[in-house]
Amino acid sequence: MKGLFASPALYSYLAAAAVFGITVALGADPVSLLSAALAFSSFAVLAALGQMLVITLGPGNIDLSIPSVIALAGALAMLVMDGQDAMIGPGLLAAIGGGMTVGVFNVGLIRVLRIPPIIATLSSGLVVLSTAITFGRGLKVKPPPAFASFTTARLAGIPLLAILAIVIMAVAALLLQRTIAGRTLSAAGQNTRAATFAGLPVARVRLLAYVLCAGLAALTGALLAGFSGGNSLDQGEEYLLLTIAVVVIGGTDVGGGRASVAGLGGAGLFMFLLVAMLNASGAGSGVRLLLTGLIIVGVITAAGAPKIAR
Repeated sequence: MKGLFASPALYSYLAAAAVFGITVALGADPVSLLSAALAFSSFAVLAALGQMLVITLGPGNIDLSIPSVIALAGALAMLVMDGQDAMIGPGLLAAIGGGMTVGVFNVGLIRVLRIPPIIATLSSGLVVLSTAITFGRGLKVKPPPAFASFTTARLAGIPLLAILAIVIMAVAALLLQRTIAGRTLSAAGQNTRAATFAGLPVARVRLLAYVLCAGLAALTGALLAGFSGGNSLDQGEEYLLLTIAVVVIGGTDVGGGRASVAGLGGAGLFMFLLVAMLNASGAGSGVRLLLTGLIIVGVITAAGAPKIAR
């Protein structure tokens, strides 16, 4: 029991349960609310999972290109699929491949040109968004019927998207805990110099983290386009602050070296339910953004200052 209550993941689920109870008390239907929370939080969890891998690398590592990758991937997926069920596979491959290419480009800016990650990913995000505008401006292609049905389907009342998110979270947990790459990622986040001197493949793991982050953002973009009935250039806008919030609230150490995969689910639910609660109480979007920022600051402060020495 002591170990359970020491887990940062537990508190994200407790917070989600508390906000759920308040929202239901304000008049929301609990079944509909839970179903919507499971579906919409899946997108946040998938995108935040990649952000978590990057943040685990240590201070300064963050991917600000996620919203642009989501927008570009949605456009690529819909253009390649062209409304045909037979093109779902190629469309997903095109979207994820495009996202991973952005991840490689980000690492190139960081390693070759020695640009800090926050500047490198912000710059590449602007380039990617410009590309997305070139491909997708004024063009909204409807998703194939089978793909649209998958993104809205439910199994025993549980959205398939939520099941997909859980499966990918389980794979990520195995990657972090049971593979050399995952342990190298944690070691590099704790002390990059020591991990390098120990002969660990830090450079390759950094590349893997950024590529997986962009790939998961691209998958999120494709699924969002299928769920919402077509691509949109602004569909990734809210995922910059949202992914950071989900990672932090989920219990991942912002100082690097410690990831919390399980906490992402609770944090994703909490963020959606927080919006639902504010909507039910009549609060505007400005209040939601203010609370999100305050929550991030509060969680980081409660967890203690991040480690600086590397």
